Amino acid sequence: MSFVPGQPVIAVVERIEIKKLRHGDNLILGFSIGGGIDQDPGQNPFSEDKTDKGIYVTRISQGGPADEAGLKMGDKIMQVNGWDMTVVTHDEARKKLTKKKEDVVRLLVTRKTLEEAVKHSKGKYPRP
Repeated sequence: MSFVPGQPVIAVVERIEIKKLRHGDNLILGFSIGGGIDQDPGQNPFSEDKTDKGIYVTRISQGGPADEAGLKMGDKIMQVNGWDMTVVTHDEARKKLTKKKEDVVRLLVTRKTLEEAVKHSKGKYPRP
């Protein structure tokens, strides 16, 4: 998916709700992120467009909250609890995800398989 700053983004998204796991004073999501407008997009192994500075899921803890919720490695995070994540720094993204007072994180993510499914289904169903 290509992205031009300041232009509308059209993406096929999935809603994912992750209930944080409480471990003492820590709340655990069970995944790691990479990317951000302050990072080198050429280092992103999940983006075909090497100018894409989005936030991507780089690791999933097996059996953790994110895994249980259906988050996948390589998912691009578009929103966190209603906040736009398409033009944020890596640190801003991390802070939005790890707010202590939020026990649930609601994500909008896009992934290559979602986009491919829509492309393959276009024209296969008659319009009413």
